[in-house]
Amino acid sequence: MVKWIINDNHVAFLRDRELQHPNAAFLLDYLVGEKQFEDEDTSDLNPRELSVARIGVPLKAELFHTSEGAGIHFSLFVIRRGERIVVDMRNGIVIDHGIKDDTWFYITGPIEELNGVLKRAQISQTGELKLRQYLDLLSLCKNENFNLIENRIDMSLIDKPIAATGLLPQHITADLYGYQKTGYAWLKYMVDEGCGCILGDEMGLGKTLQVISLMSDFVAEKKTPMLVIAPVSLLENWKREINKFAPEMKPYIHHGIRRTGRYQELQKYDVVIVSYNTAVSDLSMLRMISWPLVSIDEAQNIKNPSSERARSVKMLPRDMSIAISGTPFENHVTDIWSITDFVFPDYLGTLASFNSTVSDDVYGAQLIEPMLTPIMIRRLVRDVADDLPDKVIIPQPIRMSDSESLEYERIRQEVLQQSQSSTPDLGLLQKLRMFCTHPDVVATDQSKGPLSTSVKYERLCEILDEIILSGEKVLIFTSYKRMFDIFTGDLTRRYGIPVLAINGETPIEERQELVDTFSNIRGSAIFILNPRAAGTGLNITAANHVIHYNLEWNPALEDQSSARAFRRGQDKTVFVHRLFYIDSVEQVVNDRIERKRAISEVAIVGTSGEQENREDITNALLLSPLH
Repeated sequence: MVKWIINDNHVAFLRDRELQHPNAAFLLDYLVGEKQFEDEDTSDLNPRELSVARIGVPLKAELFHTSEGAGIHFSLFVIRRGERIVVDMRNGIVIDHGIKDDTWFYITGPIEELNGVLKRAQISQTGELKLRQYLDLLSLCKNENFNLIENRIDMSLIDKPIAATGLLPQHITADLYGYQKTGYAWLKYMVDEGCGCILGDEMGLGKTLQVISLMSDFVAEKKTPMLVIAPVSLLENWKREINKFAPEMKPYIHHGIRRTGRYQELQKYDVVIVSYNTAVSDLSMLRMISWPLVSIDEAQNIKNPSSERARSVKMLPRDMSIAISGTPFENHVTDIWSITDFVFPDYLGTLASFNSTVSDDVYGAQLIEPMLTPIMIRRLVRDVADDLPDKVIIPQPIRMSDSESLEYERIRQEVLQQSQSSTPDLGLLQKLRMFCTHPDVVATDQSKGPLSTSVKYERLCEILDEIILSGEKVLIFTSYKRMFDIFTGDLTRRYGIPVLAINGETPIEERQELVDTFSNIRGSAIFILNPRAAGTGLNITAANHVIHYNLEWNPALEDQSSARAFRRGQDKTVFVHRLFYIDSVEQVVNDRIERKRAISEVAIVGTSGEQENREDITNALLLSPLH
């Protein structure tokens, strides 16, 4: 028996107790008598008695917020005689006809195409959508130039920033700033929604800690191992940050000539940390693991989509992807396409289609901004300044490259032999300290360029990239004249901005003039300073970044140098970066400084006792990056 009914806003029928939803073509044939049922019951509804509109009504679709402004909703409707009528969906299919006041009408428009788009976005009904459904729908409509759906979503009203109440990580030994709690909650929300994302906070805002907070949840849920890919200069920093803030987590740096070739070894850890180069060379092994989470730090390293680095990273099997970068967009719109293609493959379409529709200019950036806003969170220092202290000290522990490690070991053996035939003092370690500053400071052949021979210099340039992109100024402190020459030569060519310098050879009467010149420069500038020549007396608050490129034995000297920027008149948060190599004499210097600060020592280090000097010298000579 077939029984006709009105099901919401369309005509349907029950047959053997099964509800069926005929399309408009079937109903038209029925209404004109070309189709009929032998066993139909028309006592309640006889479709042939309905009025039939002769002109179809165009389908409309929209994405919108509720009146409360929360969530994303999807609706289908038509406007007939000035009245909005809801269009029904059943089993993932748009019903292409409707009924209103005993008048049946058919619906026109690209309905089959819409059904295909909705199916691929996994949308089977109207109403509230998950973020992933919305983003997939947004992507499909853009990439296929499907313009039926009107997007009225204001992404500033979508769950970002998210109230972090009750969402704090359970196993983190740190008090997160308010914006970091928001960042963690947003990352967790995106993961729960099945969406890759970009953490684009400005430098110094603790992006690493926010991601580690998310990782702690993965560990609690036994979703391990996770993978972190970072520049070689940041591998040790990731390990130390994990050990510091998530001591229950087991990190492992997979790097260097002695790294394992068995993927099973990596599965013993919670977080595996590799460099971009290792990700390329060990891709076959890394692909043997299905990673619950892959995070890439300094994600601008894959901005060139045709590079082997970018292609390799995107081939890794993973459930979730996070890109971390304070400079996600540097030069071209393809930079952001490549990074987005890692966190959300196909979201911006193919590279060819992207290049053909998005111009490499401000207009192009504005065109893709509505697509990026849902998957990227970016806070600037000025936006969260109330959360931050006046001075943020950022340790930068760095691991030497294999070639640096071998050369350092050779010099260490030389110094070790000298120590057996002379009275030990801190000067004995000078050559090791000079090498840690840069191999070219002690080498006779400097033909390769400073970036290619020093991981520390590479990290310096990564920091400078972001400072200069922000239009800010920086003070760099170093003790060695040869390093001054490297800085003033290479950085001037590399960045094309003013690079000024004060060292012991700079006449005292010229020093304030140089400070005034630096302060009056509009935009970014670099000031290279010797801590003894310029570490006191000068007011350089035009800079809010300080980089201690080689550490001094004396913490008071370091603090006095930082005070050139961190002093009365400074109206910005000052970021102090302290670069040092682990497993080297610089680690001993850093440990000594931290030890002195811990006991609030303010005397000149080196005059507090020969016993301490001997212990530090012994420790320095025993440390080797090859061990």
